[in-house]
Amino acid sequence: MNKKIFAVGCLGIIVVGAIVIGAWLMSSYNTLVTKQEKAKTEWSNIDVILKRNQQELNSLVKILRSAKKMNQETVENMVAARAKATQTVIDPTNCTPEQMAAWSAAQGELERAMGRLMVIHEADYPELQGNEHFTKVMDQLEGSVNRLGEVRRKYNIAVEDYMKQSRTFPTVVIAGLFGFGPMYRYEAPANTEEETTDFSELDEL
Repeated sequence: MNKKIFAVGCLGIIVVGAIVIGAWLMSSYNTLVTKQEKAKTEWSNIDVILKRNQQELNSLVKILRSAKKMNQETVENMVAARAKATQTVIDPTNCTPEQMAAWSAAQGELERAMGRLMVIHEADYPELQGNEHFTKVMDQLEGSVNRLGEVRRKYNIAVEDYMKQSRTFPTVVIAGLFGFGPMYRYEAPANTEEETTDFSELDEL
């Protein structure tokens, strides 16, 4: 009788333990999914703004190319940087640090090139005076640049939150078992922000 009770007790402990472990596995897995999806959503927000930038830049290039006094080399440099930035595509959930760095560098080159164009004053180019389309595009582009900084910050926060969860024991075991790989921050290249707001280059235009 005692042996039977002992066996039932052991079985009960095993069942309870299995339930507890199963609940923990499910909770850890769901938490990782939630945090990774949050980071992916923030990345998609970056992608939306970058695509909007491309549309605005296309309009801006058409306008600037029509300005006879415009330094066309400055415009073409921005066009080249735009092409490189759009050709570099990565998956933030399946990339290497080097790939993320290359992508960030390409975006940084574009931001610097855009910065040189965003200090243009209508007074310096008579062809642009009174051009409502030019003013509208510049305002939209400036707004996109500001929004990009904000969504980049939110993405990095989401990545940091995900990485803390996925690298903390014992959740790191679940991350390894179910293939939750690392994600990397979107770091703006050094001096990007300073260069995009550097008005000293106005005279060079």
